[in-house]
Amino acid sequence: MKSLLYKYRKFFIVLIVFSVVTISLFYSALKPQKTLPIFNPADVNPELVDSTVQYKSKYHTIADFSFVNQNGDTITQKNYEGKIYVADFFFTTCGSICPKMTTNLEEVQKAVLNNPKVMLLSHTVFPEVDSIPVLKAYAVKHGVVDSKWNLVTGDKKEIYTMARKSYLAVKLGRPDQLYDMVHTENFVLVDTKRRVRGFYDGTKKEDVQRLIEDVNWLLTQE
Repeated sequence: MKSLLYKYRKFFIVLIVFSVVTISLFYSALKPQKTLPIFNPADVNPELVDSTVQYKSKYHTIADFSFVNQNGDTITQKNYEGKIYVADFFFTTCGSICPKMTTNLEEVQKAVLNNPKVMLLSHTVFPEVDSIPVLKAYAVKHGVVDSKWNLVTGDKKEIYTMARKSYLAVKLGRPDQLYDMVHTENFVLVDTKRRVRGFYDGTKKEDVQRLIEDVNWLLTQE
């Protein structure tokens, strides 16, 4: 028996290697490949979407924008060109979900700090209160890295339009107040082609971890 095994040892080695490779390939073929959806207004809760775009079911992208950040610099889509970024809506005096969201965005900032292809963008929903100095103080308090994370303010109508027509992320506020909006806990993931690729509960650690994982996956696809 030993002599037989010795005689055919090369054959058995090749057979074992072939079997391992075949099983690995078979497993890889059966294993579901990770994907991320591309969101359009028709895919999202209508409460978060302006009625003029709710019908749109394809080719949705983030519109051009122009706001001012915590340093008084004008920030436009060109600052985010070719970037993966996370957007959200907040206000500095919010005492409910905002502190937790900001803390979790700090964690996202840490995770992507050394990757120039990823940025963050936070929009105030109360520009009448959140002036540039107020945003700057908030940024300093929360360790915002200016090159990585912009806190922006601007014309309330423009913020409203971006929130409900582009990012699909805020609810209508008081009907008697023009362009009033209620921000949600959503973090919005945007890819380099300005497409919405995910929504995440910014108050939940597990969702934030999933966001970081999805950012890293997108980086491998770009």
